Order: sequence, then C-alpha cells, then structure tokens
Amino acid sequence: MGRAVTRVRGQAQKNIVRMIEGLSGKYSGWAIWQDFIIMSAISIANTVGGAYRDSREAEFLARAKKYSKTEMEVFAQMLGEVVAAMDANPDQDFLGDLFMSLGLGDEWKGQFFTPYSVCRCMAELQSTTALVQDMKSNGWASVNDPACGAGALLVAFANVCRDSGINYQTSVLFVAQDLDYLAGMMCYIQMSLLGCAGYVVIGDTLAHPGTCVDDRGLIPTPRSNIWITPMYNRDIWAVRQLAAKWQKGFRT
Repeated sequence: MGRAVTRVRGQAQKNIVRMIEGLSGKYSGWAIWQDFIIMSAISIANTVGGAYRDSREAEFLARAKKYSKTEMEVFAQMLGEVVAAMDANPDQDFLGDLFMSLGLGDEWKGQFFTPYSVCRCMAELQSTTALVQDMKSNGWASVNDPACGAGALLVAFANVCRDSGINYQTSVLFVAQDLDYLAGMMCYIQMSLLGCAGYVVIGDTLAHPGTCVDDRGLIPTPRSNIWITPMYNRDIWAVRQLAAKWQKGFRT
C-alpha cells in the first residue's frame, strides 16, 4: 500500500492511507480497512440503539481486541478525517473512491465501484418534478438503490436534491441494499454522515429483497441485517413511522 498515497486525492485520503500504513505489521492493509469500516459503522449504529445493539457491540469488541489503545485511537482519527472531508465536500464518494485508489477492489470479489462522476450524471438525469409532486401529495418521497456499493448513487442523488432546493434530510427516504457486508457498511457510514434518513439492508436483493411493514417502504421488517441511520429516528421521520404503524394496526 506504500504507493497508494500517490494515487489518492486530497489531504484527508492521504492522511488515512498513512494511518493505515502505520498500523500495518501484524495485519494487512485489507484487514485494517475492513476493521475500520465495520467498527466505524457499528459506532454510528449504536448511537441509535435498537434490538441489535448488543450483538453489534460484541462484534465491535471482537475486532477491537486485536489492537492496542493507541492503535484504536488511530481508528478514531481515521473516522475523524472521513467526517471532516465529507463535511467540507459532501458531493463525493469519499470511501468508495479511496477504496478503489487503494487497489482493494482487486481483492474484494473482483467488484469495482462506479465512479462518482458517472453516478452524479445518472442522478442529474432523474427529473425532480415527480419527486416534488410526490412530496406535495404524500409529504415525502423515497429513493432505492438495490445494489448500492459504497452508496455513490444515493450520495449523488442527495446532492442533486440539495442543489435543486430540496431538503433531502426531511423530505427523502433513502433505502439501500447490497449483498456484501463491507460495501453496505461503507454506504451506511456515508448516508449517516450526510444526514440521510433511511436504512441499509445487507443481503441478496434478488433472493432476499428487503421487505417492509407499510406500503411505502418506511418501516423495514425487523431483521438483524438492517442498519438504521441516525436521521431516520429524528423528529419528523419518527412521527411518520408512528403514523404508518397506526395505519397498519400497530399500537406499540
């Protein structure tokens, strides 16, 4: 991974690469990246709570015990770099781009992420007229990516909404699914940091598509492979979930 610093873009990505290289020794760069992504995702998810908090915390601790206290502080610094970079420029697939720059795609089942520029173009081709009409008629609209990867298409869609004057944090439900756990966690981190309300389902979209309690996909059927973003439980979205449950006859 030593040459990766010359391939990545931006100081934040370079800082993360150097931190990964500093941790390398006992473990490969691939293993460190995997632990970083999964532990970061669990850290975000467990702020929300829920039925699966304890099992996810156990997974976090199982991965964390491989590292010293000082090394764990480096992981926290790496996540800080991601937060700062996406705050400075939300219009990017930070994790997906870095993943591919590190050459990890070759090791990861031969899969490669669509460049963000292509995803942005695809998102811009979608007319926001129907989206706005859905919001006017139903209070909010939804978008789904059944093969989300690191979430580039959903990130691009959120940015197109923002540029069109649409507050996606209160008006758009983001639903993602991917067969690969690591990809889903990268998507989950980026959706969470952008304040997207929604959830990520880990599983085969064709064989085991995500299902929902309500008719509009607002409330996913409870399963351990569903990761709820922090914004999904905030304010107006919590009220919408409660209303949907009442409409379906749920009283708790």
